[in-house]
Amino acid sequence: MKLHKIIAAALPVLTCLGVLCLTHTAAAQSLEPSDVQALKADIAELKSLVPSQSHAMADVDYHFSNLWFAAKSGNWPLAAFYLNETKSHINWTVRIHPVRKLASGQDLDLRPLLQNIEQSGFASAKAAIEKRSFKVFETAYRQTMTQCYACHLAAEKPFLRPHIPRSAATQIIELRP
Repeated sequence: MKLHKIIAAALPVLTCLGVLCLTHTAAAQSLEPSDVQALKADIAELKSLVPSQSHAMADVDYHFSNLWFAAKSGNWPLAAFYLNETKSHINWTVRIHPVRKLASGQDLDLRPLLQNIEQSGFASAKAAIEKRSFKVFETAYRQTMTQCYACHLAAEKPFLRPHIPRSAATQIIELRP
């Protein structure tokens, strides 16, 4: 089979984020059943390589903890960096598993919860960083933690209680300006 034919068939699959949309593409209609099976196997293998949400949240913990100490030290450029990294990794977390199944059998869509955090807690933290005000930042940081915990509660994980970090997560990055 020609490589361009495989790529033409695979692109819609990747675009659909793992949902098999092959039957809806002209290129896919010309695939042999064995090619479709091979693509399904490739998708399953790629899905198996995606880390768990807890792995991505460990990155969020790292960046969000360092954010606190960068702001506390008055290193506002570094605080902005860690806020952006926190946002990026929490978005990655939700992309990994956007909908969680609850004990009741209902689905919990994490995307609206994330959107709320981005539009309020993260936006307030960004504004505080731009103002270079630790007092304003502390309020925004605590607000964000409250929103994070609300998400943990909604996801039936009440034991995941965020708090102000006691020490920086990094040992190698200078947090002072």
